[in-house]
Amino acid sequence: MIKWPSPAKLNLFLYITGRRQDGYHYLQTLFQFLDYGDTVSIASNHSGTLQLITPVADIKEENNLIMRAAKLLRIQAEIHGTLSSKVGATFSIEKRIPIGGGLGGGSSNAATVLIALNYLWNTRFSLKYLSLLALQLGADVPVFIWGLTSFADGIGDRLIPLLLDEKWYLIIYPSISISSFQVFSDFHLTRDTPRRHIKDLLLNPFHNDCERIVRQRCNEVEKVISWLSTYASPHMTGTGSCIFAEFNTKKSALNVLNRIPEQWQGFVARGVNTSPLHTFFRSIVN
Repeated sequence: MIKWPSPAKLNLFLYITGRRQDGYHYLQTLFQFLDYGDTVSIASNHSGTLQLITPVADIKEENNLIMRAAKLLRIQAEIHGTLSSKVGATFSIEKRIPIGGGLGGGSSNAATVLIALNYLWNTRFSLKYLSLLALQLGADVPVFIWGLTSFADGIGDRLIPLLLDEKWYLIIYPSISISSFQVFSDFHLTRDTPRRHIKDLLLNPFHNDCERIVRQRCNEVEKVISWLSTYASPHMTGTGSCIFAEFNTKKSALNVLNRIPEQWQGFVARGVNTSPLHTFFRSIVN
């Protein structure tokens, strides 16, 4: 098996500017990759079967984005005639990204599988085509396919790569999973934030339109934000429940990490402009 990185992401800001008839929301958000995440181990074969040997708790195999991504790629490869034989694969995952934390774990897993199997099965799809497939699995998946820190518009599918200062982040997980569906379905969710030019967004304080709803729904998230605000400026990523703060040095982030209450989990990671998945991929193909 080859061990493939499946990195976490942060939404440094998230504004909801509208809603489509199909339920998808129009967003403006800034994706930042972290040098921290899951590890997806993959072995390709010619058995014709797809097997996940480490099931993820509370997620049925048919709903797991690892399996959905693999099936989607194989179907498309068969349609395009880019498979020489009936291929299969075995997967296992070392899960570090908390489920329901807003760090994009499932989306990242899906992107890792698409990129890995595209290489292992020699299906020869471009990143552009893989990103179109990825959109069928979730609005966040394409940014993991492209693998660059990006400003996203539309439903998250229109991406503009950016170079940011690679800061250090403290991420706190209050051991609570938040349902994105419930947050985006909330009647009181702000859905009319004015669209702004990216330059204007970067020059103003960052905010997350979902944060107010999550803080009202989840008292533990409110507690994390209140506690962390003593040391830094806290923000929520995605639809929660993880809260993060930015630091200029690893040492300063670790100093706060060492003080968090025992009932919460936390880690320190560096923001990176290139996804660890793409850094790894280049190392094995060059």
